[in-house]
Amino acid sequence: MSPMSETAGPAGHGRVAEDGTVYVLTADGERAVGQIPGVTADEALAFYVRRFQALELEVQLLDQRIHNGSLSPEEARHSIGIVRKSVTGANAVGDLDALLAKLDGLSPLLAEQSEARKAERAKQHEATRAAKEAMVAEAETLAESNDWRAGVNRFRTLLDAWRELPRIDRATDDALWHRFSSARTTYTRRRKSQFAEQSAKRDGAKSIKEQIIAEARELASSTEWGPTSAAFRDLMARWKVAGNAPRAVDEALWAEFRGIQDEFFNARSAALTEQDSEFKGNLDAKEALLAEAEATLVPVKDVNEARTGYRTFLEKYNALGKVPRDAIRGLDNRLRALEAAVKKAEEDEWRRTDPEARQRAEETVGMLSSEIAKLQEKIAKATARGDAQAAKKAQDSIDTYSVWLDQAKATLEDFTR
Repeated sequence: MSPMSETAGPAGHGRVAEDGTVYVLTADGERAVGQIPGVTADEALAFYVRRFQALELEVQLLDQRIHNGSLSPEEARHSIGIVRKSVTGANAVGDLDALLAKLDGLSPLLAEQSEARKAERAKQHEATRAAKEAMVAEAETLAESNDWRAGVNRFRTLLDAWRELPRIDRATDDALWHRFSSARTTYTRRRKSQFAEQSAKRDGAKSIKEQIIAEARELASSTEWGPTSAAFRDLMARWKVAGNAPRAVDEALWAEFRGIQDEFFNARSAALTEQDSEFKGNLDAKEALLAEAEATLVPVKDVNEARTGYRTFLEKYNALGKVPRDAIRGLDNRLRALEAAVKKAEEDEWRRTDPEARQRAEETVGMLSSEIAKLQEKIAKATARGDAQAAKKAQDSIDTYSVWLDQAKATLEDFTR
């Protein structure tokens, strides 16, 4: 390491007096640094030179650490203060003024480093503030959401990320943290409230479904197939609107309810199958009776005979009893068709024999015939005076009235049949 003193070396900045006192030379003049009894003047001077060299090395090391950025500007200034105090008034021989000048020469570098660090801190401060503001905005959005599963995981991730970020100025940091914490608290309260509400609904659904199952058990052994089937349909409708119990409980309740339903409907199916077998004879008899009525009553030739025949047929038909379920619709369709044919014949007969309708028909024929006669007179007169246009107009009217007259006569004929 090269010495910081002039070419004369550290010893050139000191002397030894005759009484053995060693002096150091500085810009402020000569200053005694001490005595060493029992040694030569050169040995005494060399001792204090070594002290200077130790100070010189300390200054060089500090200079290196400051230049390579090992120390922050604040740490560097503190270290310079300590070293400067050691150099000032040091009992050592060497160019102490040069050491002090070197320490003072570090000030511009420290100022530059301070500005750079200040700018970096400002940049980091802004980045941290922006990151925390983004977290706060997301947290406040989550606080109003209903994503109860993913939301809680996201809040946990945001909190971990927040803790990894450095603090910024206290006022801003505290304000942002208050918003973040408030959003998290709001979300947590809403989530707990939602889960509590859902839990209450599930418990309510469980109670309702247990009641439905109890009612179903009382119906399971009933043999009143129609009313009990309707009652089971009502129970199913209530089940569907009851909501969901806790999943495992809900599945167990459904299995129990479904089993009770199966018990009843399997019994009903077996009973109705047996009934259908018993009703097969009724079906054969009804089909034969219905075929006979269709052959004798339709088409209707005599309304009175058809009316009487239908009533007699219906009494016999109803007396035969029930038929298998799958045959009911086909028989009913044929029965309605037979009834409709008889009823239509009755209505046609009524219209044909209605005296008021006959009178109206006769009046219509008379009125149209009279109008045609008047128009024929007009034609004769127009022809006599040579008015072809008037004659043609009257003839056109006759053509129209003639069509209406034919229709009226056809209606009147219906009453004479």
